[in-house]
Amino acid sequence: MNNIAWSGNFTPTVKKAIKKNPELAAKIERTLENLKTDIFHPSLYSHKLKGRLSGCWSCTVDYDNRIIFEINKTENNETEILLLSFGSHDAVY
Repeated sequence: MNNIAWSGNFTPTVKKAIKKNPELAAKIERTLENLKTDIFHPSLYSHKLKGRLSGCWSCTVDYDNRIIFEINKTENNETEILLLSFGSHDAVY
């Protein structure tokens, strides 16, 4: 099981998106549960990013929305997923 950490930028972006579209809440929750159990779950389409986001990863929430995250190892050699950004494809890239 992976640990999930939310960055300060991630939280308000998600809250704003859910306020606009309440259906996103369940999709985001399902995506985070999949990230906790398997970063490379087939439904996430997780992939490493290049360019200015080099070192980060992206996964799919739904057709248009993505989560940008980092994969880090803790002192206990556990995997921590730091959620950095949420938004539409065009907004996060």
